[in-house]
Amino acid sequence: MRRRLIRGSESGPLSGVAGGVDRWLVGRSARVRPTPADRLLKGLSTAADKNRLWLALGAVLFAAGDRSTRRGAVRGLLALSVASGVANGIAKPLFPRRRPPDESVPFVRRLVAPPVSSSFPSGHSASAAAFAVGLALESPAAGALVAPVAVSVGYSRVHIGVHWPSDVIAGAVLGGAVALVTRRWWAVRADRPAMLGPTEWIDPIPGGAGVLLIGNPQSGAGEGADTLSPLRSRLPAVEVLDIDGVDDIDARVDERLRRGDIVALAVVGGDGTVSTVAEYAVRHRLPLAVFAGGTLNHFARDVGVDEVGHTLAALAAGEAARVDVAEVRIDDADRRVFVNTASLGGYPDFVRIRERWERRIGKWPAAGIAMVRVLFRAQPMRVTIDDTRTALWMLFVGNGTYHPTDQIPMSRTELHGGTLDVRYLRADVPLSRLRLICATFAGMLGHSPTYVHRRLDRLDVRIAHAPVSLATDGEVDHRGSVFRFDSRPARLTLIKSSDNEQASADRATSRNRGAGEAGG
Repeated sequence: MRRRLIRGSESGPLSGVAGGVDRWLVGRSARVRPTPADRLLKGLSTAADKNRLWLALGAVLFAAGDRSTRRGAVRGLLALSVASGVANGIAKPLFPRRRPPDESVPFVRRLVAPPVSSSFPSGHSASAAAFAVGLALESPAAGALVAPVAVSVGYSRVHIGVHWPSDVIAGAVLGGAVALVTRRWWAVRADRPAMLGPTEWIDPIPGGAGVLLIGNPQSGAGEGADTLSPLRSRLPAVEVLDIDGVDDIDARVDERLRRGDIVALAVVGGDGTVSTVAEYAVRHRLPLAVFAGGTLNHFARDVGVDEVGHTLAALAAGEAARVDVAEVRIDDADRRVFVNTASLGGYPDFVRIRERWERRIGKWPAAGIAMVRVLFRAQPMRVTIDDTRTALWMLFVGNGTYHPTDQIPMSRTELHGGTLDVRYLRADVPLSRLRLICATFAGMLGHSPTYVHRRLDRLDVRIAHAPVSLATDGEVDHRGSVFRFDSRPARLTLIKSSDNEQASADRATSRNRGAGEAGG
């Protein structure tokens, strides 16, 4: 009785001209001669029941894809879950519509057990569009490959006679809109390198002669060992210093630098190792070559040297760029250079939890999980920031400019100009924990009074109670009560290939000028 009632007529939220177009399109589809595609479309539609097709495809893409594809798979599945819930749980009850009658398509196409819920909108189309668009936001190439499958799933619902075409269009619009809205609370990460300083030229070092390569094979759960070995063969004249398990690293580096034959430093390892060696390079005014060898390699990715070949090419060409670093002075005594971020309060725990989950589910979902866990455990930290007293949950100080400005920082857009990207979460606002969590997941963090974002070149922080731990570039290795953060513009010379026409022209001009001076 229920099935006859729901499938008896096409009347519903769309009628008149739209209903006539629906009937005409269904009729056109029904008159298509039988082909092997009938069975394929029927099977595809069935495979998409309960989102099984997209869940399986998302798992495959996550397991086998690159970094952007994995992020896209996670975004697509999150968008799918929201779109499916809205379409089936909200829109269908609000807009009841009878499905096309049984006789609207040939018998061979019909399902044995057709659905009896409202026809409008198509939940299958909403899920397909949400997954495809969410995937495409992070990985356009993967999205282009999946798009035909999503379109086929949408059309298959008309082909087998369980939806009107307008149901499919409305579902697709809903799913695509939900996927696009996810950018509001999960910013799309730009895989483009950050903007660096002007290109510079150093003497080419094709074989590594005069380069001290400092490596940590234990970085990235052993990934550094896979990078260090081929570097020895591709840079046969390089001098290698393995710092794994070494306590007196400073003394060993200083000993080699005192000889006077080291013209550049190189590092292979994770962000903590890169930060340590960058401090040596700044201190001794030596150019630095970075070879990514850690787990996440934030700095290497941000400056565009996450591929070994790029850095080797820059060494051979003698090409470099000026990069900002930041410095923190602790209790007016110890100094520490960092290339990525420094943090106080719950932020070190936030980073640790986020990085544990980041490679599995993507950065923003991992950041959301980390935010909730840290906020429920954290204790307010009473501080004075540039003569203003306040209470914080956590403080973030980034070297350079980070994006987005009104959400959890996801990517770095600039490492040139002498900027500290300062963000902190206030604990002296009523219901601050709850408001922070709600604002984070609603994409409204930038409008919350609990969130402060500033761009400075210097920041002074004084802790009102016992000393606290400071984390720099993922390493929690200092404690103090007074912290002074300063940007050091263009202080690091990074050996890097620019890969642009202007740099090539500058290089040619420099060489021609040198040749002219030699001839004169």
